[in-house]
Amino acid sequence: MAHLLVVDDEGDIRHLFAAELEDEGHTVVTCGNRSEALEQLRRHSFDLIILDIQLDQESGLDLLQKIAREKENTPVILCTAYSCYKDDFSSWLADAYVVKSSNLDELKNEVWRILARS
Repeated sequence: MAHLLVVDDEGDIRHLFAAELEDEGHTVVTCGNRSEALEQLRRHSFDLIILDIQLDQESGLDLLQKIAREKENTPVILCTAYSCYKDDFSSWLADAYVVKSSNLDELKNEVWRILARS
């Protein structure tokens, strides 16, 4: 299956996403901040990145722009608790936008949709 990177500052969310996506057959690496994510991106290739917009004191949108420049063929799903960022022009660099929920069906469906077209 796919090699995924999950970037979220909340440990419980990282654990939940990893467990659910691994149950789907994927290999998942998790990071809690921008610097950890950049290190992983330097060391490994990923089929898909799931990125939170609010990374503690950091902006996931800034990281998205860096990914778009340096890893332009790597798709990104923005996954956030805030639907208001959907209107932010910089979020349009992402391949999908999912509002966080306790039901991960939408996220998993987007993962499969994006992987199928890659």
